[in-house]
Amino acid sequence: MNAMHVSSLTLKQLRAIQQVYRTGQVSAAADALNITQSAVSVLIRQAETTLGTTLFDRTTRSLSPSAAGESVIGLVERILGDLSTLEETIRGLRDLERGQIRLTATPATGLTLLPDTVRRFRAAYPAVNLILDDCAPDQFYSNILEQRADFGIGTEPEDTSALEWHSLIADPLCIICATDHRFAERDGIPWRELQDEPLILSRRDYGVRGLVEQTLAMLGIRPRIVAEVGFLGSAAWMSACGIGLALLPGRLARAQPAPGIVTLPLLDPVVTRPAGVVKRRRHTLAPSAERFIEMLAEDLRDD
Repeated sequence: MNAMHVSSLTLKQLRAIQQVYRTGQVSAAADALNITQSAVSVLIRQAETTLGTTLFDRTTRSLSPSAAGESVIGLVERILGDLSTLEETIRGLRDLERGQIRLTATPATGLTLLPDTVRRFRAAYPAVNLILDDCAPDQFYSNILEQRADFGIGTEPEDTSALEWHSLIADPLCIICATDHRFAERDGIPWRELQDEPLILSRRDYGVRGLVEQTLAMLGIRPRIVAEVGFLGSAAWMSACGIGLALLPGRLARAQPAPGIVTLPLLDPVVTRPAGVVKRRRHTLAPSAERFIEMLAEDLRDD
């Protein structure tokens, strides 16, 4: 025989070799493969032509493996076993029966957006390993770009050449003030009334800081900054102490546990901080990650 390249073997031919070896009969192999006996015979002949050797010796009622058949059956079983493992792995990933998610977010974003979804996802898909990285704001984008995380939940990146962003929520900015502050009984505070008020702002590497400064500049207000905080939770207790007014996204403001504070919406204009999914451009997320994002969108929409 003129042997062809081994890579020309098909899965159908490999499965025919396996079943004929196991059963010793074309008819039994045909039943196992749910094809006709003539189709099994054709597949075996094709495989023998490809390999350039006889795999089975024919008798009247059965086939017995030749020396070559005995030599190759272990490899055939291994190839088909590996393919079966691959199928199970892909099915498990698709059906969320295995796999992992690496998600990055700042502590503030994690606190305000993720708890309900994380709880729900872990209950629904306990076999998926959910790895959460609560990073500093200046590490958020690099975590994604350097593949320490599959995706992140945060603000839109300025440079979108390597990152994609999809908005999930727009959170209006609010102020936190002490309960004895003159604003405390109001329903909302116009931005212009922040003129000359002592303000507690986040550091410049937090996305909300830029929004605040842009809005104040647009209105011609020169901010009187009395404190810059690295942990946004610090802004709440500082406000409770009367140090100043903290400006934060509404969800984060309402999540602060400090006693003696009031959260009020900022008006005229209403300014929102968007948050959404950040991932590497042209990076396909695993089904488990896509499902987590779907659940997060549901939770934020229903909240």
